[in-house]
Amino acid sequence: MALIITDDCINCAVCEPECPNEAIFEGEEIYEINPDLCTECVGHFDKPQCQLVCPVDCIPQDPKRPESGAQLMDRYRVLTGQA
Repeated sequence: MALIITDDCINCAVCEPECPNEAIFEGEEIYEINPDLCTECVGHFDKPQCQLVCPVDCIPQDPKRPESGAQLMDRYRVLTGQA
């Protein structure tokens, strides 16, 4: 699943620079995640880096975008030019 940022976001901006795919961006009210770029850090790290640094735990998996580890790895390969 891609990750989402909930309304609990406090706009601290610590998540944005941690994303290796540049999927996190400043939205109109809170930070947002482009689901087409999010791989949950698959291929880069063992755990999503944005979740690790978020001080308010507002970055869960998006239940509307169920994706397997294989799908996330495929996206990683496309994004990094390995496909």
